[in-house]
Amino acid sequence: MSFATDLVTELERASAGQPIPRVRALHLPPPEAAASKNGEFCALELDDGALGISYVLLDDTLQRLIDSGDGGGIVGMDALELARAFAAPPAGAGEVGAGRAGARMADAAAQALRRTLGFAACNALSRTVMDRMGFAPPRATDSIGGIAPQTGDHVGMVGLFSPLLKQVTAAGARLTVIELNPDYAGHYDGYRVTLDAAELEACNKVLSTSTILLNQTVDAMLAHCRRAERIVLIGPSAGCLPDPLFARGVTVVGGSWVTDRAGFIDALRCGDSWSAFAYKFALSAADWPGLPAAR
Repeated sequence: MSFATDLVTELERASAGQPIPRVRALHLPPPEAAASKNGEFCALELDDGALGISYVLLDDTLQRLIDSGDGGGIVGMDALELARAFAAPPAGAGEVGAGRAGARMADAAAQALRRTLGFAACNALSRTVMDRMGFAPPRATDSIGGIAPQTGDHVGMVGLFSPLLKQVTAAGARLTVIELNPDYAGHYDGYRVTLDAAELEACNKVLSTSTILLNQTVDAMLAHCRRAERIVLIGPSAGCLPDPLFARGVTVVGGSWVTDRAGFIDALRCGDSWSAFAYKFALSAADWPGLPAAR
C-alpha cells in the first residue's frame, strides 16, 4: 500500500459517521509571487473553516490552477471525494500505442493537478479531524524538527533546504543532499548534492521536505532510510494525519498550523508572508494521541 492510499484510508476511517465538509474555496498566490517563498503554496478552504495547504510549483501546476478559475469546478465538492483523487491510479495506466503519447502527456498534467487538489483536501480534512478531536500540535522549538545534528552524524537532506544548510554543517555533521534536479549535483563547501537516493542508507539522521508527499517519491525515499535513527519531514504542506508517516519510520512531522484563517488567506492571496497567522509545529508519535477508535 502506498502512503497516499493509507492516508485516504485513515481519513475515511476518521470521518466515518461524521458530516463531510464541502469545498468552499481555493485560494491561490498571485503569479508574480511564484519567484518567492510566499508564492509556493495554495490553500483549500472547507465550509467548516478548515484549510489545507499544498505546494503548487511542481511543473506548471500554479498556472493551470489559475487558468482553471476555481480548480476545475471543485467548489461545493465533497471534500473526501476530492481527497481520494490524491490516491487515484495514474490516468491511462495500462494503455499502449504510440498514438497515445500526446494523450498520456495531457493525462499526466491533469493527474498532477488532481493530485495537488486531492492532497490539499487531505490536509484540510486532517485539520477537520484534529479540530474535532480538540487537538493542536506543539510548537516547533527550531526550524529543523529537533534533528539535533552533531559531530559524527551523517545527515541526509531530501531536497535542498538552502536556509538550513548551515544549521547542519556548523554543528560538525556530514551532510549529503538528495536532489531531483541535476543542475544542483556536485560538491560544495561543507556538503555534497547527489541524485542517488540510495545514499540515504548511510545516513543516521534524515531531514526531508514535505514535497515528497506530493510528488509520489515518499515511499521510495523512506525505503532508503531504514537505518536512520531520526527522520524529520518538514514543510508547510505537512499537515496530514501523521499515522501513515509514523508507520513508515518518520519520527517528527513539522508543518504550519493556521491560527488566523482570514489573515492567512489574505496574506496568501496577496503574496505576502503568512507567518503571523500560523505557527510552525513539530509533531512526534509521543505527542499524537492517535485517532479515536472506530465507532
